[in-house]
Amino acid sequence: MLMSCVPVADDGEEVCANCGKFGSDTVKLKNCTGFCLVKFCGGDDCQRAHRSAAELKDKQLYSQGHERPKGDFCPICTLPIPLPTYEHSAFLVCCMKMICHGCLLAMEKRGMDDCPFCRSPILEKDAYDLTIIEARVLKKDPEAMTFLGGQYFAGQFGLQKDSKKAVELWTEAAELGSIEALYSLGNEYGRGEMVQQDKAKAAEFHTKAAIRGHALARYYLGLYEAGKGNVDRAVRHILISAKMGHYDSVESIKRAFMIGKATKEQYAE
Repeated sequence: MLMSCVPVADDGEEVCANCGKFGSDTVKLKNCTGFCLVKFCGGDDCQRAHRSAAELKDKQLYSQGHERPKGDFCPICTLPIPLPTYEHSAFLVCCMKMICHGCLLAMEKRGMDDCPFCRSPILEKDAYDLTIIEARVLKKDPEAMTFLGGQYFAGQFGLQKDSKKAVELWTEAAELGSIEALYSLGNEYGRGEMVQQDKAKAAEFHTKAAIRGHALARYYLGLYEAGKGNVDRAVRHILISAKMGHYDSVESIKRAFMIGKATKEQYAE
């Protein structure tokens, strides 16, 4: 039987995620070496099940998320927006779409002064109507939740900085499918500024985002593994984000090759 890497239901006691035995002086539980935040006991069957589950998890982790998500593509020209996207695009709150600078420039040259996607008037940042955004949030729009969470985090657009509110919005947005919200939660658990620092939980959120094609989340997984001394795993992650066009990842692979931590074949990829 394969371990699911899902914690067994209990009353606050630590239990083996495979067989359900409670931890005690005689039953020593070990931490899962992956990002699944469970424990397993020392029984041979449980160790074999854990290894099988870990191998399956690794297969999914490294075989998925090689393509950038739909949200990284400009909805006007349909081309991928260069990374980091916030430097090469504008986020329009009227329709919650990210439009590349090239399309915005073309629109300006044609004398257009409305949104190229929904045709609503484009507002300057200081004129944003938060009621429109909040209305979308009430309708459970994950992109609106992610955006509003960012504004609470930064204290922008007349909002008082509220870290707790930001995390609440990102958490709900992540549950509704926002990849960017998963990435933001991973960042905050990694930094420990708004929530108690938890590197394993940060890696868990970044893993979920990376599997769905978030290049920066994949890069941070590489840094996380490098910090643990797992060079091979780190290089595998960073190779993926480098192929997706992430500049820092490309430079990291170059440095790894120069000091002998990446092979010539990996560098050539």
